[in-house]
Amino acid sequence: MKKTAFIAIVGRPNVGKSTILNAILGEKIAIVSSKPQTTRNRITGIFTKDENQFVFLDTPGFQKPRTKLGDYMLLASKSSIGSSDVAIVVANAYHGPGDIEKNILAQVAANKMPAILVLNKTDMATPEALAQTISQYDEIYKFDAVVPACASKGHGIDILLEECEKFLAPSEWFFPEDMITDQPERMIVAEVIREKILRTLNDEIPHGTAVSVEEFKDEGKIIKVRADIYCEKDSHKGIIIGKKGASLKKIGSYAREDLERFFGVKVFIELWVKVKEKWRDSDLNLNNFGYNPRDIK
Repeated sequence: MKKTAFIAIVGRPNVGKSTILNAILGEKIAIVSSKPQTTRNRITGIFTKDENQFVFLDTPGFQKPRTKLGDYMLLASKSSIGSSDVAIVVANAYHGPGDIEKNILAQVAANKMPAILVLNKTDMATPEALAQTISQYDEIYKFDAVVPACASKGHGIDILLEECEKFLAPSEWFFPEDMITDQPERMIVAEVIREKILRTLNDEIPHGTAVSVEEFKDEGKIIKVRADIYCEKDSHKGIIIGKKGASLKKIGSYAREDLERFFGVKVFIELWVKVKEKWRDSDLNLNNFGYNPRDIK
């Protein structure tokens, strides 16, 4: 009998939500960075094993919005909770619940849904600190399961899947058996390029960047990509390009390596850098970059 469930992965920025999703799938479909605001859209990851299909929704980190892009990201996270069967609440193993976690749990409680607490980054917590964190969470919420994990090393992922399996319900699958994400190819390419911007540049500039894939040609043995990187200031444009184009070349090279692994063919990338001032507060620009609140269901 086929079973399935929609499972929201929620938490504050930088707790490892995307790392957990990638570890479950065994494939990198969600970009990962140590910088906040890495995930901007809700990303669907599909894991099918035997008769079971798990549909995971990786979400932007909960935080107070400062721009219209921030409003969109918070809406995407809240909507994912409301449209799921169970929530995976990801938190740091070495720190008890703060206001953000309490806000998330209030959202989960309001939707009357089961929740699994994943205490990630156990490699950064002593056994005593982990025990204290578990106790602090027990005081404020009754979780259906608590799973200590270190997603970057794959620890705890099998246990997490076993706990999620308890919430699967008889149903026809929503996706084909061999499908791991519903993201369009252009979106995957744009996100990989943006991850490499986060990797290459300093703390501030990446938050004001967006990537638009203007051309995607699959010619069989090679995929040709032309993408525009948008930033908010002329001074940022020069930094993204770098001296004699060095930074832009690094971004393109890193992105090409990841995309060739993902698509299994050679990838050629052409990148251009353009300026759109205050695009994060422009409804038109947000819509053009794929951040339209009306698309969130």
